[in-house]
Amino acid sequence: MRYISTRGGMPPKSFSEILLSGLAPDGGLAIPEVYPKIGADELKTWRGLSYQSLAFEILSRFADDIPAEDLRAIIDRTYTREIFGSDEITPLKTLEPGFHILALSNGPTLAFKDIAMQLLGNLFEYTLGKSGEALNILGATSGDTGSSAEYAMRGKQGIRVFMLSPYGKMSRFQTAQMFSLQDENIFNIAIRGVFDDCQDIVKAVSHDHVFKQKHRIGTVNSINWARVVAQIVYYFKGYFAATQSNDEQVSFAVPSGNFGNICAGHVARMMGLPIKQLILATNENDVLDEFFRTGVYRPRSTSETKHTSSPSMDISRASNFERFIFDLTDRDASKVVELWSAVDKGQAFDLSVTPLFNRVREFGFVSGSSSHAGRVETIREIFQKYQVLVDTHTADGLKVGQALREQDVPLICMETAQPAKFSESIQEAIGQEPPRPAGYENLEELPQRFVVKDVDVAAIKVYISEQIGG
Repeated sequence: MRYISTRGGMPPKSFSEILLSGLAPDGGLAIPEVYPKIGADELKTWRGLSYQSLAFEILSRFADDIPAEDLRAIIDRTYTREIFGSDEITPLKTLEPGFHILALSNGPTLAFKDIAMQLLGNLFEYTLGKSGEALNILGATSGDTGSSAEYAMRGKQGIRVFMLSPYGKMSRFQTAQMFSLQDENIFNIAIRGVFDDCQDIVKAVSHDHVFKQKHRIGTVNSINWARVVAQIVYYFKGYFAATQSNDEQVSFAVPSGNFGNICAGHVARMMGLPIKQLILATNENDVLDEFFRTGVYRPRSTSETKHTSSPSMDISRASNFERFIFDLTDRDASKVVELWSAVDKGQAFDLSVTPLFNRVREFGFVSGSSSHAGRVETIREIFQKYQVLVDTHTADGLKVGQALREQDVPLICMETAQPAKFSESIQEAIGQEPPRPAGYENLEELPQRFVVKDVDVAAIKVYISEQIGG
């Protein structure tokens, strides 16, 4: 398996070569030359596999330069009952026949990001252990990626984490999860801006190839292909859990801000998983919904980005969207370069009058958006009807998924986080605080360790250099 760039300027590389690098040298994203195809016989065999064995079958097709026994050991060390609370790792909650929630938030930070990030931490440690090199991870978070990355990387040899987050824009629980970590290899940087400002800084540093190489800068954001690959696994696992036969189709409802999670669903569908619809749900920051409804992709400015009660999706420029457009254009890198020359300047592109927009439905995508009132009402309805409590982002997925699902096609809604992370909205919805898992009772009262910085790429580079002594 070799990897190329969505913008066409990177010679083919192996999985291990792209694992640590983040953006491709030409500013594009790494993507397989071809997606592996999974036939009926393989699907039949995979149906009865454990999560760990299924993960090996899928990951070994994308990371074929890692010896099989080493990859299996990494997977077995990652996906354990001790870390994820059950042998199933991602158990299916059936609300009623044909209507399910895939539980993805049982990891150490109570968010679906743990499933990919725990694997990434072990892959990084394995790869760096072989080379003897160090890695300085630079990331941006709107709420959950940061804590998942920090908990996955804390204490790991040869790894430092510099995590940017929008100052005052995350929930108190999310903020405390990150800022209360006292590990010496973890550096929290609160940026006076919104998530997109944080993401832009990460991209700007990644474009400075001299700085990136000198300081061994890598990334854990969902632009990292290994994140996407790890998430493909639970689409297959959820499908098998919700169906009796591989002749059936299902639809997935996916809350989406940065297009990473649903990108994994797109790849799973391209591989041959029988997915009828990929239902993309946004909050009030509806850039992606606008594209899938109208064909216009219009990134918003910082001032236009709304601060909502599903803050992990308060994103107005979706990094992984470029991978989908690459596939939509039949992998025409020159077309991607043309479109993103506008995006990188904060401008829009319009495919509505082109044949490309007519092809969107061929990939199974439909979309909708939710509001604060809508998600609170959905939390209340799901709790009253099924005695199941969901967080605000999952509620966005449930609301849009139920509105757009096709009759008689099973619907699987992707859980995003546990409700304890968003207690104010839960209190508003059902009149009581959500239960807290053991060990998180006084999280917000713990001492916090972070620095506050302006939206200033040069200042962030100076800070990183000072911390690593170079």
